[in-house]
Amino acid sequence: MSDDVLASAAAGEPWALRALYEELAPRVHGYLLARGARDPEDLTSEVFLTVFAHLGTVTGGTAGLRSLTFSVAHARLVDDLRRHSRAPTITDYEPERDTRSSPSSEDEVLASLGMAEVIEHLSRLPEAQREVLALRHLADLSIDQVAAVLDRTPGAIKQLQRRGLLALRAALETEGVTP
Repeated sequence: MSDDVLASAAAGEPWALRALYEELAPRVHGYLLARGARDPEDLTSEVFLTVFAHLGTVTGGTAGLRSLTFSVAHARLVDDLRRHSRAPTITDYEPERDTRSSPSSEDEVLASLGMAEVIEHLSRLPEAQREVLALRHLADLSIDQVAAVLDRTPGAIKQLQRRGLLALRAALETEGVTP
């Protein structure tokens, strides 16, 4: 996605708004799904209604847009989880909605475990580690973007990611799964 597309979207061009949505919606949906949102499709729509209304205020180009988008997604998720303060419903992974072209670390884990097991393993982690891993690996945000979304330092994000990955590795090895 280019800064020209972002500028056209900020000007209200339908083709550019669609391009932004098609680029970011699958990642937002995957993030919300992995974090236990009751209705990730509805929350994804809410996120983009908010993001589209604020496109004129985006600074930092496409990286700034991604940070804004996942900041809004995080806020909507927190609201949703507070509203439904009981255990999240686990939903099956929908590979047809995942438009990434190169395999990611979660693709490799999904190939060996399955989404329900991945969510189960993530649910055993402390909240902060679970949040960082979801934003880093499912939403594909950089360390700095995750730090901005969670209002933490990049160093803290790196430590949370490291601890979360080590905990997952130990759990998988205990179960006899080779990560």
